[in-house]
Amino acid sequence: MKGMGNMNNMMKQMQKMQKKMMKAQEELHEMTFEATAGGGMVKVVANGKKEITDIEINEEVVDPDDVDMLQDLIIAATNDVLGKVDETTNDKMGQFTQGMNIPGF
Repeated sequence: MKGMGNMNNMMKQMQKMQKKMMKAQEELHEMTFEATAGGGMVKVVANGKKEITDIEINEEVVDPDDVDMLQDLIIAATNDVLGKVDETTNDKMGQFTQGMNIPGF
């Protein structure tokens, strides 16, 4: 029955890790990220759930004859802010999967 003690201990450790992971995930979801493009002419804000919560466009960049540039700036800022969310998520959650070979993490 010696192995049962080790199994119980391992289960307790897994439960602790699961609680820490859930807390880290909640913290991530509450965080706010922002990125700009065009020297600050376009700003995109997202939360840790990768939801865009705000877009600010400086009226100077709105040119009806050059809509393509505005679209490019919005795309650039959006991709940048989502990259920041991914990077922070990987940093924060990576501590739980470090050294493990788990598909999808």
